Amino acid sequence: MELPSIQGLGSDVALLPLEKEQKVSTAQRRLRIGVPSEAPNQERRVALAPYAAGILVASGHEIRIESGAGEAAHFSDREYSDAGAEVVDGAGQIYGESDMVVKVFPPRPDEIAMMKERQVLVSAMHLGAISPDMLKRLMELRVTAIGFEFIAERDGTLPIVRMMHEISGSMAVQTAARLLESTAGGRGLMLGGISGVPPATVVILGAGVVGEWAARTALGFGAHVIVLDTDLSALRSIEHSLDRRVTTAMANPQYVRQAVRRADVVIGAMMGLGTRSPVLVTEETVAKMRDGAVIVDVVIDQGGCVETSRPTTADEPTFVQHGVIHHCVPNLPSAVARTATYALSNVLTPYMMEIGDAPSINDALWNSPSLQMGTYVYRGHLCKKSLATMFGMSHRGIELLIASGI
Repeated sequence: MELPSIQGLGSDVALLPLEKEQKVSTAQRRLRIGVPSEAPNQERRVALAPYAAGILVASGHEIRIESGAGEAAHFSDREYSDAGAEVVDGAGQIYGESDMVVKVFPPRPDEIAMMKERQVLVSAMHLGAISPDMLKRLMELRVTAIGFEFIAERDGTLPIVRMMHEISGSMAVQTAARLLESTAGGRGLMLGGISGVPPATVVILGAGVVGEWAARTALGFGAHVIVLDTDLSALRSIEHSLDRRVTTAMANPQYVRQAVRRADVVIGAMMGLGTRSPVLVTEETVAKMRDGAVIVDVVIDQGGCVETSRPTTADEPTFVQHGVIHHCVPNLPSAVARTATYALSNVLTPYMMEIGDAPSINDALWNSPSLQMGTYVYRGHLCKKSLATMFGMSHRGIELLIASGI
């Protein structure tokens, strides 16, 4: 028996492709884009996933990637070659022959020594690690340096920062869940508990993006979640977005002491805007926490918001003080390098296309307020007032520099 076709979807119609003209992107200039390995920085991410390299190659640009750059994120050299990128040995060719260098970490002194004049550098900035000598050398080379942390959309959102903060928030809870296990020296608790056994209590300091995604993940585990912040509107926002499934409180000393002492997990996610993170938890309070409790200080790269926190590494991620396990690795997204690389590529590639489609970097900046916001060094000048204040240096506004056509 033959089944009748669904009306309007007969096989003779459904299998016939409908032709439609597709506009092919053609870059106005051919950029040589270099992607170095981040292995010397103990960084597992790579700035571009193979699919992103393929998009840029298809748009007429050349991609050179250092051999092994994607290995830690499980992207093989073959995948990059198949995408049209040229795989090269050593960083010297990357820096010496590229118009634009795209990387995750800010450049080290040995990398800056390989850079050439008037290159475009796109990377993270890491305010805690940058030095005036690095800025001065970039200025001497008349490099255009664009920092991930500064790239902003018209509504003020920081798309690359937000993406990494979402990962950091989720990873903080994922990490805490492992550290709570008896085999890791923790209290031997499951975050979500089971029938007849109550869940663990997770206290999150900060209701921003990191705090929100930490709360989402902790709720997904089934934990009891408390969020503290000094900003009442941020607490209202997180209550609304999470359908009032979290308990919120103002981060005054009394509430912080009470919540942290009873917590099984504390997530430090309180960030300062261009400044050091505020220290909300004193050593005295940490000393009164339960043995085997866990602190994951996500904002340790800004100084941390727990007094007993100090930076740790991927090789030695934890230490114990007052019986409390501290995890203070500055770069949590690196632990999920493949996911983080895809996330970074998703946001970064359109900006690189903007630069490539413009006749020059000057034109690209003129037409893109987002890239203007990201630029901190431009052809011999420091463009960020915050950096100038930090290091006692002079600066000039990026809009005036672009308009002058330097």
